[in-house]
Amino acid sequence: MYTDIRKHERGQGMVEYALILVLIALAVIVVVVLFGHQLNNTYSNISNALP
Repeated sequence: MYTDIRKHERGQGMVEYALILVLIALAVIVVVVLFGHQLNNTYSNISNALP
């Protein structure tokens, strides 16, 4: 019985890690969508300013 509870908790931990990774991925996607064009322009300006 104890090993069954322990396996369940391990599976629950994996689900929690997966949810955290999904939330981080969504946050990165939102940041790229919102600021991607602006960042691209900034990097282009910097690369054009270099000799």
